[in-house]
Amino acid sequence: MNNYISEHKKHFNFKTFVQNTLQEDVGDGDHSALATIPATKKGKCQLLVKENGIIAGIEAAKQIFKIVDPKFKFTQIINDGDQVKVGDIAFIVEGNTRTLLTLERLVLNIMQRMSAIATKTNHLQNLCKGTKTKVIDTRKTTPGFRFFEKWAVVIGGGANHRFGLYDMIMIKDNHIDFAGGILEAIDATHAYLKKTKKKLAIEVETRNLADVKLILNKGGFQRIMLDNYSIADTKKAVALIGNKFEIESSGGITEKTIASYAKCGVDFISVGALTHHVKSMDLSLKAIK
Repeated sequence: MNNYISEHKKHFNFKTFVQNTLQEDVGDGDHSALATIPATKKGKCQLLVKENGIIAGIEAAKQIFKIVDPKFKFTQIINDGDQVKVGDIAFIVEGNTRTLLTLERLVLNIMQRMSAIATKTNHLQNLCKGTKTKVIDTRKTTPGFRFFEKWAVVIGGGANHRFGLYDMIMIKDNHIDFAGGILEAIDATHAYLKKTKKKLAIEVETRNLADVKLILNKGGFQRIMLDNYSIADTKKAVALIGNKFEIESSGGITEKTIASYAKCGVDFISVGALTHHVKSMDLSLKAIK
């Protein structure tokens, strides 16, 4: 999973993130730790799992401790993506006690949210078992925290859609309306790519079967999104499109309906709720006396 950090280092600086979050939290000092703990005292903590699910963020925690103090000893017991149960120990970290206490909440905030996202992703992906459908995320992420939320989706067995506005062209309903129509939006996109010499995949959102038929005759893109389609219309759209383009279903798909959409034969199902509608997993970083 360290590869995920390398893949996105151009657009996400892990060290800067840690520095900024600590500045927000610590300010001019962690006075609770400074007041109660001697400067040279060493301590040991363990990450205790208090809720069943899929664990995520262990590699992130390791990187945080390493960035703040390379002298920390980090003993990993389980891996990102593992199924965990109440009472499991994910890792043990040993080092300066003051620093351990200062980093406690940052590590937990990241891991609790990442684990919740990974758990939800894993659950939805399992509901699609037996189909070719991959569950993917959206840009409905927490500003400044997207890197970790999308990383958690991958850990949970899903996949990332585009990471941001820069790595894919997605012609959505508003683009279409402002451009004057769906065909006009596609033409404008090709003119833009030719002018800028950029090589970006193109996805086109459709609102009905008439849109699908229109763009099938046009071509010039890689993926068609079926936005807020019924299951019946999704089946019709898949039959129309065949294997000509990738197909993504999106819009209001829940754990009650996701299997039915997957069985229609779509390649992807995007679920905004993966990242914007989760309850953090209960984890604790507890002192080992």
